[in-house]
Amino acid sequence: MATKVFESIGKLGLGLAVAGGVVNSALYNVDAGHRAVIFDRFRGVQDTVVGEGTHFLIPWVQKPIIFDCRSRPRNIPVITGSKDLQNVNITLRILFRPVTAQLPRIFTSIGEDYDERVLPSITTEILKSVVARFDAGELITQRELVSRQVSEDLTERAATFGLILDDVSLTHLTFGKEFTEAVEMKQVAQQEAERARFIVEKAEQQKKAAVISAEGDSKAAELIANSLATAGDGLIELRKLEAAEDIAYQLSRSRNITYLPSGQSVLLQLPQ
Repeated sequence: MATKVFESIGKLGLGLAVAGGVVNSALYNVDAGHRAVIFDRFRGVQDTVVGEGTHFLIPWVQKPIIFDCRSRPRNIPVITGSKDLQNVNITLRILFRPVTAQLPRIFTSIGEDYDERVLPSITTEILKSVVARFDAGELITQRELVSRQVSEDLTERAATFGLILDDVSLTHLTFGKEFTEAVEMKQVAQQEAERARFIVEKAEQQKKAAVISAEGDSKAAELIANSLATAGDGLIELRKLEAAEDIAYQLSRSRNITYLPSGQSVLLQLPQ
């Protein structure tokens, strides 16, 4: 009797385990920010896109393919040429995500690794096309225009593959070694030219100052000559008095000067 009971319990447990396995295989979860596409072994990829949550499927017949529909970043380096045939190294940073309604088409025509297959090729194509419209100088001075043009063209191109680009930005832009050295040499030459122009302007100003000073001396000499002709030696005597007054003033302020009265002996009680 006990043996039959245990056998019944064992069969019941086995049945429950099998039923649990079947139920578990019929359930799948779609996390937040993700979507699922169902592949049916008999009917192929279904057009319905499954949202977040827990869902049922037919075990061994249907298979869920989970897609991450959140914005993801990707850096793509590209080496291309400018309008004036200068090598340009550009790194483009892209925030992308798939169009949810087009996930069945993306999975059917491209695959789960759609970003690896699509983004590098179309990014290289668009960058080469846009950069070729600008020369090296314009790529530096009009970087915002270049970035906007790349973003517009790349967004339009990605839409044909069912991708949305939330942001496109140029994070790195450099030129070849030869061009960089040429730019540095040009800057040095411009600085030297500015310095030479400053020296020339300074010499011109000094020349003008010397001419003005000479003209002033000539005018002063002319005025003195006219004064001597008019007043005779009176002007000379006046200048002598002014000079004597200035000398006396300077001597009076000096501590090392002693004044001796004129005509009197200041050495008292000295033997003759």
